Amino acid sequence: MELPLLLPLLLPLLLLLPPASLQGDHWAQPKARFHSGMNQQKQLSAPEGGSIRIPFSFDYPWDSGRVSNVKISWRWKHFHGDFIYNITPPFIHNNFKNRLLLNWEEGMKKGSLQISNLRREDEGSYFCRVEMITEKYGEQKWQSIQGTELTITHSLQTKARTPARGSFQNLEEKYENIGNKVQQTNPKLDQNNDGILYASLTLHNLPSPAAPPCPPAHGGPQEETVYSALKT
Repeated sequence: MELPLLLPLLLPLLLLLPPASLQGDHWAQPKARFHSGMNQQKQLSAPEGGSIRIPFSFDYPWDSGRVSNVKISWRWKHFHGDFIYNITPPFIHNNFKNRLLLNWEEGMKKGSLQISNLRREDEGSYFCRVEMITEKYGEQKWQSIQGTELTITHSLQTKARTPARGSFQNLEEKYENIGNKVQQTNPKLDQNNDGILYASLTLHNLPSPAAPPCPPAHGGPQEETVYSALKT
């Protein structure tokens, strides 16, 4: 059967097909896509016992229309790791109790997560996650892919050392005793007929090694003689 003769038979069938099936792919209306982004600093470091702020910023299409119910949350260790913070409903991981603070206000596209009193076990990667409802694209959620790797360094705090009191006392005694040393000569013994033993001990002053010798005062004694008597 020739083609001209088939057209009258095919025409009723074509009219029965829905309009969408008559359109090629190049005629189909493209579906709008939601383009989002999340920015975080790749690496950060802070000393143990200190604090750190992990900054973040996010983007979404300008034609999203009215945006509502924005939620910020954070994951720890890896992309699918445990949640450590959630703004709604409020949640903080047990390992970070009383140590997390989100610096962000609704309507802003950037902020930071502050961690205080850092511990060695806080080391790892942190991932920010955003959820929202847009007028044009509906509910959307996305998360940082690489996150921020946090390194905890050793504390730089040092303790001042104070010498013990005994050290000062020893030092004082050392300088007090300089120049007061004496040289002792052999005592002279003399026994009289009355049964009393007489002894004489002569002491000589020694100059201080820390100071130059000074000439003796006029008429001053250079040595001292001590007498004692013992009855036998």
